[in-house]
Amino acid sequence: MGIREVVTAPRSPWQNPYVERLIGSIRRECLNHVIVLNERHLQEILSSYFKYYNQDRTHCGLDKDVPAERQVQSRPCEYIKIIRLSRVGGLHNRYQWEEAA
Repeated sequence: MGIREVVTAPRSPWQNPYVERLIGSIRRECLNHVIVLNERHLQEILSSYFKYYNQDRTHCGLDKDVPAERQVQSRPCEYIKIIRLSRVGGLHNRYQWEEAA
């Protein structure tokens, strides 16, 4: 079939489209919008973003689903309230139904 393996050079993410896509998403959706104060702050921001990325952010390649499966929430019949769940320090949000008391 004429298929050959192409090895990417070390420390060359532009040669690996999967890594390039992830790095681009981290930069565009997170790091372009915050001022990083130090290494510890960067680690906190990135761990919060990775949690958001895997548990809340929808992915087109997964048919608008998330990598970590979660229960689909059906709309309550009446007396509903939409609550906002802040993610990545308020940079992103997730919304869900809650019955109003």
